[in-house]
Amino acid sequence: MAGVKNWPAFCRDCLSDTAADATYSMVAPARADATCPACGSTRILAHPELGSLSIAHLDCDAFYAAIEKRDDPSLKDKPLMVGGETRGVVSTCCYIARKFGVRSAMPMFQAKKLCPQAVILKPRHAYYSQVARQIRAMMEELTPLVEPLSLDEAYLDLSGTERIHHKSPAKTMAALAARIEREIRITVSIGLSGNKFLAKLASELDKPRGFAVIGMAEAKSFLRDKKIGIMRGAGKVLQTRLERDGIVTIGQLQDADPKTLASRYGATGLWLHRMANAQDSRPVDPEGEMKSISSETTFDKDLSAYAALESILWRQAERVSARAKKLGLGGRTVVLKLKTADFKLRTRSTSLEAPTQLADRIFRAAQAALKREATGTRFRLLGVGITNLAPAQSADPASLIDPAADKRVAAERAMDKIRAKFGNEAVGTGRAFKKPRG
Repeated sequence: MAGVKNWPAFCRDCLSDTAADATYSMVAPARADATCPACGSTRILAHPELGSLSIAHLDCDAFYAAIEKRDDPSLKDKPLMVGGETRGVVSTCCYIARKFGVRSAMPMFQAKKLCPQAVILKPRHAYYSQVARQIRAMMEELTPLVEPLSLDEAYLDLSGTERIHHKSPAKTMAALAARIEREIRITVSIGLSGNKFLAKLASELDKPRGFAVIGMAEAKSFLRDKKIGIMRGAGKVLQTRLERDGIVTIGQLQDADPKTLASRYGATGLWLHRMANAQDSRPVDPEGEMKSISSETTFDKDLSAYAALESILWRQAERVSARAKKLGLGGRTVVLKLKTADFKLRTRSTSLEAPTQLADRIFRAAQAALKREATGTRFRLLGVGITNLAPAQSADPASLIDPAADKRVAAERAMDKIRAKFGNEAVGTGRAFKKPRG
C-alpha cells in the first residue's frame, strides 16, 4: 500500500486537497498537527479509500438539545436534558450533561441525581420534526437514496454522484455538514464506508462534529476486538445467549464456522457471521425506514387498575390508527408495551390473520394482552404499536366469520370521514370519554 503521504486528503472546512500527515492511522480520523495551507484549519481528513467510498451515515449531535440551545443562547454553557421533568426518561442530553454520566433513555430521576444543576425542558416533537424535514431536504438534494433511521439520523448512498456534484462523496458529505452548521446552526457527525453497517459505526467514532472513515480493507481488523454489542440488531438477549456459549467479541464470530453458527442460532447465526466479516449487502432504501408505528405515554403517577389502563390503551390505539391511515399502511403484528414502576419493560405481541390499520382491531388485540398483565402490578408507561407493515390495500379484509367486526369497521370508517370533514374532535367513541383511575 502507498505511504501515508500519498493518501487522498482534504480539508473539511474549505474542501481543498492537501497532504496527509504521517500521524494518521488506517481508520480516520486521527488528529494531526498539520494545518490546511488554504484556510489554516486543522480538520484534515485522510484515508487510502477516501475517494472510493460512497455509503454515508449522518447523525445530528444531541439533536433535541442542540435545537434548544440554538434557540436560547443562555443555555449554551449549561447542562441540558430534554425529556419528562417529573416522570419518564431523558430523550436527549447535551454533551455537557454527558460529562456527568447522563445518557439518553436514562430514567429522569437518575439523571437528576447525576446532574442536579441541569436545565430540564419538555420535548417539542412537532418542532423537532420540522427541523428534521429541513435537513432531510438538504440530503435529498444530493442523492435520492436517503434512508432515515429516525428524526436525527439517516443513511445516504452517493454512488455515481461525483459526476453531478463534481466532487467525491466524502467532500459532498463534508460540504453538507458545513451547510447544516451554517443554515440550521447545529452540528452533525458523519461516517463514511462501503456499507451501512460500517458507515453507522464510523459516525460514532468522532462525535460531536466529526467525520470518520472505515475502509473496506481494514474493516475486519477494526471489528476484531470489538464487543458484539456494537452490532446493530444484536440485542441484550442475543448477547447473553452468545456469552453463555463463550462468544463475546466479533473476532470470535469471524473465526467461527458459519455452519456451526447456523446450526446453533439459525438464520441469526449466518447474519452474525456476515456482519462480523463486514459483509452487509443491504441497499440504502428510501422506503425502508418505517419498521413500526407506535404511540406510548408515561403516566403522571403509577397506575394498576385495569379500567384506567384500558382507557389509556384505547387512546394510544387511536393515535396509532390515525398515523397508519395517514401513511397508507397496516400492521400484521400488534405490540403492547408496559413499563413497571421499577422500570422493568414488558412487551407482548399478537399476530393477526391480516394487517390492520383500524383502532378497534389494534385495541382488541392489545386489550387481550393487557388483561393478562394488569393483575395488580403498578405501571408507569403504556404503549401500543403495529409492526410487520404492509400497504393499506392488503389491510382489514372483510371477515367471513364475524359480521359484528365488519359493522365496527364500517362505523370506524364512517367516523374517519366525519373527522376528515369537520376535524378530529367532531366525533368519538364511548371509550374515548372514560376517565382513567389509578
